[in-house]
Amino acid sequence: MSEDPQARQELSAHIIQRRSSILAFLRDARPRRNRLINISIFGSALAAVLTVGPAVGGTRFTGAVQGIFSLHDDSIVWRVLCLAAVLLSLAAALATNLANSHAVAAQVTAAEACSAELDGLVSALAFGHLPTDNAVELYRQYVAKVSFIDDAPRH
Repeated sequence: MSEDPQARQELSAHIIQRRSSILAFLRDARPRRNRLINISIFGSALAAVLTVGPAVGGTRFTGAVQGIFSLHDDSIVWRVLCLAAVLLSLAAALATNLANSHAVAAQVTAAEACSAELDGLVSALAFGHLPTDNAVELYRQYVAKVSFIDDAPRH
């Protein structure tokens, strides 16, 4: 590739387009990653909280809860607490496994790093601090890290 100003401009435009695809991916992936993390953390923490009362307080705890809610049988307290703990544990496990199986956190990290690298590359090209051939090679290296992102931005 030559040091033709038009070639530099076309390369810059291509980099900017690719970066916009990455930013579109990040707009979708960051909230999904955060939701999965929050479900995992809160689900496991709440499951632990639901089981600590009966574990520490025993029948005194379940008897107190039975009295507060005017239940006819303290076994209902145990059943509800156990069922809620199981459901929350299940939600936490599913969220953790979904995040891990789709490598959401790793993809977000790779996309964020690539976006920053491409931003620097555009700046280096704009100010003429980088030969076009080197810029093309760097571009290839950077985008190879995010091959899971489509070239065209999502709307």
